[in-house]
Amino acid sequence: MTENGEDATLVRRPAAPDLRLATDAPGGTPAAAVRPDLRPEEQDPELPRDRNQAILEAAKQVGAVLKRNGHLFALAGSVAVYAHGGSGNLQHDVDFCVRPEDAEPVAATLREAGLSVYTPPEDWLIKATCFGQDVDIIFELAHRPVSTEMLHRAEELSVESVRMPVLAPTDLLWSLMAAFSEHHCDFGAVLPIARALREKVDWEQVRRDCGDEPMPAAFFFLLERLNVI
Repeated sequence: MTENGEDATLVRRPAAPDLRLATDAPGGTPAAAVRPDLRPEEQDPELPRDRNQAILEAAKQVGAVLKRNGHLFALAGSVAVYAHGGSGNLQHDVDFCVRPEDAEPVAATLREAGLSVYTPPEDWLIKATCFGQDVDIIFELAHRPVSTEMLHRAEELSVESVRMPVLAPTDLLWSLMAAFSEHHCDFGAVLPIARALREKVDWEQVRRDCGDEPMPAAFFFLLERLNVI
């Protein structure tokens, strides 16, 4: 999950959607003959038990649901890195970006598909559960609302045979670096991503978007010393 940086310029946020824990969708089992709200070990024995594969299955399921219902969105986080050719060693959840005004309609769509949806204490995302995996629906990145322009820059890529919009590499690296702060500064997690995607990223654009914030500047220094850029 992409965390908001503490040092970025604050913007006025829209009120967080009033979401509640979902109940089962009316009419019985949703879209697929599976229970996305159950953990992998509670599913049919043929479903994957490998954590990375379970995360990919959750991304595919949610992405397909959002596509079918015509939502504007983009895959983000470690699964987006994987879709762009990065490591298949995925992190602890699935991330999708939507505009703030679309968060509540997206939540309603996921509930109708049989997923549990709820509002966490953080006011920049909502959460769902699919195949026992956390799914973050993010409408702010580093204290900036997700914009229509950012989502239109997304590239349609295949995620394990399911095509969906994926956050562009430049936006993806900006979102990770802009989140750095004194309280969240894990260069070690972002460095392999920068190495994997370096030829696809407009680094000067990332530098401009990060401005003169000290933590991204320190990471740029590291990238230059290591000849990544």
